[in-house]
Amino acid sequence: MSLKALIFDVDGTLANTEQGGHLRAFNEAFKLLNMDWHWDDATYENLLQVTGGKERITHYMNHYSSPMNKLLNKADIAKIHQLKTDIFIGYVAQGCVTIRTGVVRLVEEAIEYGLRLAIATTTSLKNVEAILASSGMSSKFEVIGAGDVVKNKKPAGDIYQYVLDELKLTAGECIVFEDSAVGFASASAVGLKTVVTLSEYTKPFAFAGALVVVDHLGGEDTPFKLMSGKSSNHSYVNIEYLEELHEQNR
Repeated sequence: MSLKALIFDVDGTLANTEQGGHLRAFNEAFKLLNMDWHWDDATYENLLQVTGGKERITHYMNHYSSPMNKLLNKADIAKIHQLKTDIFIGYVAQGCVTIRTGVVRLVEEAIEYGLRLAIATTTSLKNVEAILASSGMSSKFEVIGAGDVVKNKKPAGDIYQYVLDELKLTAGECIVFEDSAVGFASASAVGLKTVVTLSEYTKPFAFAGALVVVDHLGGEDTPFKLMSGKSSNHSYVNIEYLEELHEQNR
């Protein structure tokens, strides 16, 4: 069974979105709404185990915040999340959110080799569209699974199954790129094999069963650091390397 498609997560995988993007936008939204919330790095790292912005707000309200804030209803939470999304998209437009090392190169190589491209993320479609537009990749991805398109978000496998169904491919014909334990679990739940590129909030996690774990996808002048997996002659992730990994793990 040959490799036919690459599927990318977005936050922390396709782009450096978390600390200077989403976290900053959440805190700015709280401030603009005169809320007494502020998420520091440690809090946000814990909240990343809850996928989806509205879900993250709800979790914080129920487990971290004062009793008064538990009066927030779904409409209130949606309002906070919409403001946060608008702020985040503004950051993207200002160039504050950067694409991770090697992503644009690998996307172009995949297209040249005739591989199909897709996205599977819990972030909103608006966020995805803004990031792709800012990096010149708006037309590169055939399928985008984002936001609330499925009922159960990561670590459930629903979003990856949705993308597979849209591509009309099997798990064995694809490779996934993820940065988080939650995302890795989601891909693994439907039998997908994953290349993990560690991000700022995911270094402590183990990824048993990943094809490889690297610090980034790398490039000719920016070799990756192999954190876990079988060593090879490759110093960056390209299509040849992915086909080797795919063949070794069929």
